[in-house]
Amino acid sequence: MSNKSLRGSLLLLLGSMIWGAAFVAQRVGMDHVGPFTFNGIRMLLAWLVMIPVNALMEHKNKNTPGYTAPDPKDQRLSGVICGALLFIATSLQQMGLVSTTAGKAGFITALYVVLVPVAAWFLFRKNPGKVIWLGVLIAVGALWLLCMPADGGFVLQSGDLLVLGCAVCFTFQILCVDHYAARVSGVKLARDEFLVTGGLSMLIAVATEPISWEGVREALIPILYAGIMSGAVGYTLQVLGQRDTDPTVASLLMCMEAVFAVLTGVLLIGEKMTVRETVGCVLMFCAVILAQLSPVISSIRRNGQSHR
Repeated sequence: MSNKSLRGSLLLLLGSMIWGAAFVAQRVGMDHVGPFTFNGIRMLLAWLVMIPVNALMEHKNKNTPGYTAPDPKDQRLSGVICGALLFIATSLQQMGLVSTTAGKAGFITALYVVLVPVAAWFLFRKNPGKVIWLGVLIAVGALWLLCMPADGGFVLQSGDLLVLGCAVCFTFQILCVDHYAARVSGVKLARDEFLVTGGLSMLIAVATEPISWEGVREALIPILYAGIMSGAVGYTLQVLGQRDTDPTVASLLMCMEAVFAVLTGVLLIGEKMTVRETVGCVLMFCAVILAQLSPVISSIRRNGQSHR
C-alpha cells in the first residue's frame, strides 16, 4: 500500500470514528427541533467553519510551487451535485430516525457498503475484485450483528424505507466525491456541499417546521457536535481521504461508524457490549483489513501466476 493510500484510509477511518459518535447527537437534537431545522443549522454551521479553513488552504496553495488551481466550472458543479445528494441523504436519514430505531437505521444506512461496488460495476464496469467482494459480505454480516435485534426480527416500517433511500443517496454521493475529489479542491468541495445542504434544508424548515429559539438553544450541544465535528471535520475527511482511496474500500472504512457508535457508547456512557456486538466489531475490522490488503493479495496472485 502506498503512503497516499494509507493516508487516505486513515483519514476515512477518523471520519468514521467522528460519525459513529454523532449518531446520539442526531437523535437527541430532534427532541427539540425538526429534522430539517437540525440539518439546516448544523450544515450552515459547518459551512461557516470551513470558510476560514478554506482561506488558509488557498493561501498555502498559492505559495506552493507548481500549484495549478482547479477548473472553476468543475469546482462549482462538484459542490452543487455532491451537495444536492448530501442534502437528500441526510434529510431522509433525519426523517427516518423519527420513526425507526437507531440500530435499524445504522444497519440500513451502512448498506451503502454493498451498494457502492454494485453501482460502480453497473455504471462504470469497475469490478473491485474478489477480495473486496468478500470483505463486503463479511461487513454486511458484521453490521447485522451490530445493529439488528438478537431475535432476528426485521420488519420494514416507513422510517426504514426513508433510511434505505438515504443509503442509496449516500452511495451516489460517495461515487460523486470519488469522481471529483482528484480534480477539484477537496476543502472547497466540502465547504460548498455544506452550503447547498444547509441552504436547502433551511428553506424546507422555514416552510414546514415550527422553529423556536428555545428549541434551538436546547439542541445547541448536539447541533454544535453534528455541525463542527460530524459536518465540517467528518465530511472534509471523507473528501480528502477519497482522493487516494478506491470507492469500495472507502465505503468499507466509512461504514466503520457502526463499530465506533458501539465503542463510544461503551466508553462515554457506560454501555456494555454483548458477545454478539463484540463478534460484529471483530468481523468488521476483519473486513476492513481484508480490503486494505486486497492490492497485496492481488499482486501475490499475479506474481504466482506469472511464474507458472
